[in-house]
Amino acid sequence: MAKIFRGIWAVCVALVALACAFFAALLLHAPVFEGGKGYELYLSPSSSSLTVQSGDPARDKLFLPVRGESVRYDGDRRDELLTRFRAEILFTEEAAGVVNYYCHSPVLGEGVELNGWEVNLHIAVSKAQTAAGTPLIFGGF
Repeated sequence: MAKIFRGIWAVCVALVALACAFFAALLLHAPVFEGGKGYELYLSPSSSSLTVQSGDPARDKLFLPVRGESVRYDGDRRDELLTRFRAEILFTEEAAGVVNYYCHSPVLGEGVELNGWEVNLHIAVSKAQTAAGTPLIFGGF
């Protein structure tokens, strides 16, 4: 009888361990950005050559080797994003009515070196929309 209980106990412990591992994987693969539209996942660390449009980034991040991601929002969401990610603006650029903010956030992972800075959050704001990406926004805006 004791062997049966030990066996049941071992199976329960194994199931709890598997559930914890699955939950940890979900947390590690959660999308960086909430809401928005046009969610993109970057499979290449330095270009848009391997970009996947995602309707369910949480699911897709579980199965794809994601190296970065971006999303678009209506309106100017710069201040909200800077606050949410506790980001510091490192430098800005403006071209064709779009202001690009290159930032570093302590809550995001490693970034890329750009103009001597480690950038891990890129926010681009136009009159109509905001795009946010980590480490950078690849492709057009």
